[in-house]
Amino acid sequence: MSSPLAERPTLRMVAKEAGVSVATVSYVLSGRHRSHTIKDSTADRVREAASRLGYRRNDAARAIRTGKSDLVLLSLSVLADPWSQAVAATVSTAVSPLGKTALIVADGDWRTVLANRTPDVIFIDSVTSDPGQVAELETFAAQGVQIVAFSETLEPRGFDVIRSGAEPRCHLAVEHLLERHDRVGALTSRTTGFARFDAYVNTLRAAGQPIRSDDIEVFEQHPEGAYRAAMALLSRPERPTALYCTTDFAAIAAVRAAHRLRIDVPRDLAIVGVGNTPEGETLDPSLSTVGPVGFNDALANIIVGRLTEREGAPGEVFDFPWQLIVRESS
Repeated sequence: MSSPLAERPTLRMVAKEAGVSVATVSYVLSGRHRSHTIKDSTADRVREAASRLGYRRNDAARAIRTGKSDLVLLSLSVLADPWSQAVAATVSTAVSPLGKTALIVADGDWRTVLANRTPDVIFIDSVTSDPGQVAELETFAAQGVQIVAFSETLEPRGFDVIRSGAEPRCHLAVEHLLERHDRVGALTSRTTGFARFDAYVNTLRAAGQPIRSDDIEVFEQHPEGAYRAAMALLSRPERPTALYCTTDFAAIAAVRAAHRLRIDVPRDLAIVGVGNTPEGETLDPSLSTVGPVGFNDALANIIVGRLTEREGAPGEVFDFPWQLIVRESS
């Protein structure tokens, strides 16, 4: 009596049943057939043959053979940021039907993961133009890692680059607040070498407004830190009547701090954030922001494309220009 293992259908058996080569079966069942100009009718015949024979892909063997792990790695700078959480949820939903699992790691930990396993795709939400980091990305891309990197300056070198055009457009938020307010404060994660904060300073100067240190509060990079900073700023005897926040999660924290202090938003305090996160849209009042529209779904589509018909592509630039989105908070 033969063992169940010996009876298990193989790629060769599926190829014979469908009347095609083993390579064709491999491409089709891995989801990559579009990049190899295989006709849809042929792909359908392969899938039907695999279904008749009861073929199931041996993922464990594939991982050993290819070094891949059916993982989509998401390297996110601030895990507690609603933007990061929304990205993770959208991408996870998109790749799950493909048999992939989204693994989320803190900023910089992607190097540790890649040293031990090879995700099918990795998205890195913050990449600098540092030559060492660029060289790392090029090396991993040459080894077959599918990379999608978020950078305003990087050029694609075997990997995709997403650009948002965010830095030149943050001034729109400050200009919007200055239309009705003479005193605009800022909640920011840092004040040096940060284009989002520079937009605040430069726009105030261009409008002939003074830069008041008492109207600026620096927060730690998490919602709790932003809430503490907002409470400190809004509790001052002479506070600004409008607030520009360099992230949406800081703006959301500012709205909550205002509620705690019985400050009406937007009647007594107008607030604008940066990022256009889904949480901001459902906030009460809904959050005005500067950000891209439809970014999460577009990112998920790019990653799915890398998993399927664009595996091994030389790399492209995907541009998502930001815009001012005025809602109830301002």
